[in-house]
Amino acid sequence: MRTLLLLLCIISSSLFAQEVTVKGIITDDLNIPLPGVNITEKGTTNGTQTDFDGRYEITTQIGATLVFTYVGFQTIEQGVKVGTSEISFSMQAGAQLEEVVITGYSIRKRKKSLGYAVRSTRSNNLIRGLSGKAAGINVRGNYGNLGQSNDNESYARIPENIFKRVETAPLSTFSIDVDKAGYSNVRRFINNGQKVPQDAVKIEEMINYFSYQYPEPENGQPFSIVTETAKSPWNEDAKLVRIGLKGKDISSKGALASNLVFLLDVSGSMSDENKLPLLKSAFGILVDQLREQDKVSIVVYAGAAGLVLPPTSGIEKETIMQAINNLSAGGSTAGGEGIELAYKIAQENFIKSGNNRVILATDGDFNVGASSDRAMEDLIVEKRKSGVFLTVLGFGMGNYKDSKMETLADKGNGNHAYIDTMQEARKVLGTEFFGTMFTIAKDVKIQVEFNPNIVQAYRLIGYENRLLNDEDFIDDTKDAGEIGSGHTVTALYEIIPVGVESMYVRKVDSLKYTNTVATSNNTELFTVKFRYKDPDGEKSKLLEKVVMDTNTAFEDASADFKFSAAVALFGMQLRKSVFINTFKKEDVIALAEAGKLDDKEGYRAEFIRLVKSY
Repeated sequence: MRTLLLLLCIISSSLFAQEVTVKGIITDDLNIPLPGVNITEKGTTNGTQTDFDGRYEITTQIGATLVFTYVGFQTIEQGVKVGTSEISFSMQAGAQLEEVVITGYSIRKRKKSLGYAVRSTRSNNLIRGLSGKAAGINVRGNYGNLGQSNDNESYARIPENIFKRVETAPLSTFSIDVDKAGYSNVRRFINNGQKVPQDAVKIEEMINYFSYQYPEPENGQPFSIVTETAKSPWNEDAKLVRIGLKGKDISSKGALASNLVFLLDVSGSMSDENKLPLLKSAFGILVDQLREQDKVSIVVYAGAAGLVLPPTSGIEKETIMQAINNLSAGGSTAGGEGIELAYKIAQENFIKSGNNRVILATDGDFNVGASSDRAMEDLIVEKRKSGVFLTVLGFGMGNYKDSKMETLADKGNGNHAYIDTMQEARKVLGTEFFGTMFTIAKDVKIQVEFNPNIVQAYRLIGYENRLLNDEDFIDDTKDAGEIGSGHTVTALYEIIPVGVESMYVRKVDSLKYTNTVATSNNTELFTVKFRYKDPDGEKSKLLEKVVMDTNTAFEDASADFKFSAAVALFGMQLRKSVFINTFKKEDVIALAEAGKLDDKEGYRAEFIRLVKSY
């Protein structure tokens, strides 16, 4: 009998130690794929996430329990049995979940609408491993706040735009912004069950994360122009104005040859799983897009900078990926030296009338050489004169330096994205590859002149870090934003009509020396002007559009207008804006649902889930 029991135990142990690969698709209760679902092997740090199609694959043990968690949805546990190769199901929303706060030596539970349960441990290594890997887990050890993803992060202060009176300030001038990092960064905080820092909320970047159905440009113009006006959904005294641009799509016509320099941060701060390891996988998506006529160089920096791959044809994908996959993290962060070398390589291999670009991937934590925001700005302003464009890709959390990343992108003729998951990498470097990598117009500025007969006051929503002086509009030496292939750009204004009493418009003394010039025009709401340069041009070109006044109810506005307003309202709620009369997430959800459209890619549905879960 003892022999039989021993034999059964050996067989059982053998089965439970057997590795198995489990695949599946996770959807919501409407059968829409859920990207970013966390799948972890219970009691371990082994885990993965679903991709944008809701698919996942994980290697685990027979007898293990897989835990499926997603913000705002019920946690599901599934056992892995002999013969299990697929686990697929729909998650149910709206559960009351438990948040578990782990410390180095104890565990305590409290009820909360967001969060997930994990097994306790006394291992500091496991605590470090969990940090930032599973959504909704707050990890704290007796050694400090390792798991708080905003412990040592830096964001430039954003003072909210106020209403300006037309009689004293009829012009509103700003640079466009196609950066999308603000939205994916906010999503990261929400998915991790954390409070979103107010200065991390860049409303224009949240709005512009999404694509809108703007018409293709015509008559050889680099972008089309769309405007729309309706009554404000959150302020009965105001109207809401939408100005939209759509860049021409060059992907279907064959893009110019590219001279790309990958500038990769391999310093010690990049060792976490969501930094250099994620970077390597993300760049695999980018490399897949390359063609024979493209060439790639790779520069890395830690304590010093070095060239690890000389210019190589895009068809040599295995060679490029081998150079990337051989990288490891360690040392300090000589970001300034890396930028110097990357631009030097880009200039040496410059393709006239081609796409010349440095692609910087980092957490922005520079600590050697030029490291302050001002020093980085001075450096990158000098480098942009070379005609080389810049793409800045942010990775990681905990010491993420958004302020430096934004400075580099804004001042270096560049764009900025934050990559927190592989599905975001697929969006930025796959689906939107041509928009990220190919500029079709640079130094794009917008200037709006409001009609004082109709508009009493106006407020630009977002773009606080992109404001320009009125005289900068016609000054071709002033830098502004770039539009990539197929990019859409959206700006929203709130306006208070003449004769309307509003708490947001303060009275001023009458002017002694200056009078508002009255006109007989009572139908034009405003005139909007655009200046831009060709990618290799130095002199700007002008486009102009007159917008007429309407009294459209917001219920009759377009779906895109409703959705962009929903994103703006959520951003203002996160920033605790004084210019809205509702902080109910239900109002955001109602607007977003009305503007969801068919949403084939699922980004709008994801936004609705984020709002519901916050």
